[in-house]
Amino acid sequence: MPTASADAVPDAGTRRRTTVEILIVLGLSLGQSGVYAVVRLLDKMTQGPLQGQTTTLNPVLDDRAVFDLVYQLLGIFFSLVPVALVLFLLTEPGRSAFRRIGFTFSRPVLDFGLGFALAAVIGVGTLGVYAAGRAMGITTAIVPAALDTYWWTLPVLVLSAMRHAVLEEVIVVGYLFTRLRALGWSVPAMIITSALIRASYHLYQGIGPGIGNFLMGLLFGYAYYKTKRVMPLVIAHALVDIAGFVGFALFGSAIGIGD
Repeated sequence: MPTASADAVPDAGTRRRTTVEILIVLGLSLGQSGVYAVVRLLDKMTQGPLQGQTTTLNPVLDDRAVFDLVYQLLGIFFSLVPVALVLFLLTEPGRSAFRRIGFTFSRPVLDFGLGFALAAVIGVGTLGVYAAGRAMGITTAIVPAALDTYWWTLPVLVLSAMRHAVLEEVIVVGYLFTRLRALGWSVPAMIITSALIRASYHLYQGIGPGIGNFLMGLLFGYAYYKTKRVMPLVIAHALVDIAGFVGFALFGSAIGIGD
């Protein structure tokens, strides 16, 4: 998958070290999630048709409200530790990791403009892929939020959406593209690899969401390649998840999700 690049070709030792670093980061974060998602998909497929099964994205973690809140917040916090790790790894003397992958608000017009545009495309596409997957029997019924109604329910759902957006876009796009580019990979190879990883950790929802997220990964990967900024992707992803999580919590089955 290597390509001619303006960047210096790393020596064998550097390539090996970078490759091992990528595998460790993925093993601690979304790569691990991908493996579990594949196993969970196989588990569900051996239990019966996917169409008759349900996947809950934000479940209750404890019957008591205070401990449910504590577990929710702890889950959000610790799931972001890999993000801190990759930002640390990408930081070099005189080079901020945040600026390096465009994880800043230095270009608000581009970031929010592109972010809202991508959110609109992905939002419509997600509903279409979900409906098609349900009709074909390759997607489970998805319940975006199953939290009990407390004063903290909506804020936690918003935080959960932002967590997913930051975790996925910083690692599977910003970090991965930076490291694969250093290894001399071509742009198409980076985009496809990133999209495949994104698809893998959504397979627990069914085959349909895997396909949908692969297409989303191609679009997001291309957008990152053109802009060199991960912030528009974070904004778009957060908007889509907030709409899904909070919308379901407020309106339930009236929006036709989870039926």
